[in-house]
Amino acid sequence: MSGRVGDLNPRQKEALAKFRENVQDVLPSLPNPDDYFLLRWLRARSFDLQKSEAMLRKHVEVRKQKDIDNIMSWQPPEVVQQYLSGGMCGYDLDGCPIWYDIIGPLDAKGLLLSATKQDLVKTKMRDCELLLRECACQTEKTGNKIETITLIYDCEGLGLKHLWKPAVEAYGEFLCMFEENYPETLKRLFVIKANWKEVLLKYVSPDQLPVEYGGTMTDPDGDPKCKSKINYGGDIPKKYYVRDQLKQQYEHSVQISRGSSHQVEYEILFPGCVLRWQFMSDGSDIGFGIFLKTKVGERQRAGEMTEVLSNQRYNAHLVPEDGTLTCSDPGIYVLRFDNTYSFIHAKKVSFTVEVLLPDKASEEKMKQLGAVTPK
Repeated sequence: MSGRVGDLNPRQKEALAKFRENVQDVLPSLPNPDDYFLLRWLRARSFDLQKSEAMLRKHVEVRKQKDIDNIMSWQPPEVVQQYLSGGMCGYDLDGCPIWYDIIGPLDAKGLLLSATKQDLVKTKMRDCELLLRECACQTEKTGNKIETITLIYDCEGLGLKHLWKPAVEAYGEFLCMFEENYPETLKRLFVIKANWKEVLLKYVSPDQLPVEYGGTMTDPDGDPKCKSKINYGGDIPKKYYVRDQLKQQYEHSVQISRGSSHQVEYEILFPGCVLRWQFMSDGSDIGFGIFLKTKVGERQRAGEMTEVLSNQRYNAHLVPEDGTLTCSDPGIYVLRFDNTYSFIHAKKVSFTVEVLLPDKASEEKMKQLGAVTPK
């Protein structure tokens, strides 16, 4: 596992040096930007400097937007903690951490009716950060550079219930998130159902493999599934279903035609104000993003404005969405509901937007000036 940097050919060494020079402005914001880290981005884009730089800079923006540096102190919603199956358990023969994804008992529909897709994606990012930290610990412990993981994807029990369209789309987003933000970290993937125990033992010592998967590892209480480390999910009680519980009254409702969007503008005169929003859609998902206008007094397309909160598709027809944004700069902020990707369905969106003032002094001043006004 060690010596990967030393194995580079002259062209690759030159590319690595140039890459570090090109991205030196963002390196201080990254946890451990050593040569191994930079090589992951270069290898992911076949040592194309321009593509590698674009990929890394996008990751830096994601880290900032998702507050990844503090994600380990963030707690997922209770239903996600209890019912999102999977977990880290043991190490392979090279000392790389092993992660299990347990598909059969996963209640994908129940999860998406009980938590937002964004919370689920954030939970997966938290798992990725946990694995990277474990790789760093293993590097210190073994003396070899450990930077990849082994993934065991247990498909036993995979069925039609897992092929619900919103669940398939959400899993696609998980995969994109992983590929775009944690490149070259997957060492080996096992997709298992039956007759797989002997194969795993070629790569994992028995004492690092739960009895459930053909090894000898158990929990301290003797549990062969090692449930203290691996969550096996299960059917989610309907008490967790969010939409059934919330009877939110929204201030505005709008019908957005197929292939179009709806923009709502708010003027912020002082930095530090907080935009807070809640919205739900009927029938299907809706895109949502926040932009800062670059030209005052005229309507602008999304591509002409500065993107402040990246446009994403939200399953607001399953779970009402809410969020906040601290406005670091004054200006006209545009909340944009996006239905341009739908060629068939119009969407009804109900929403409420508030502007929270930064402090008492600013509040009084802004009231006098009428500084925060919906357009």
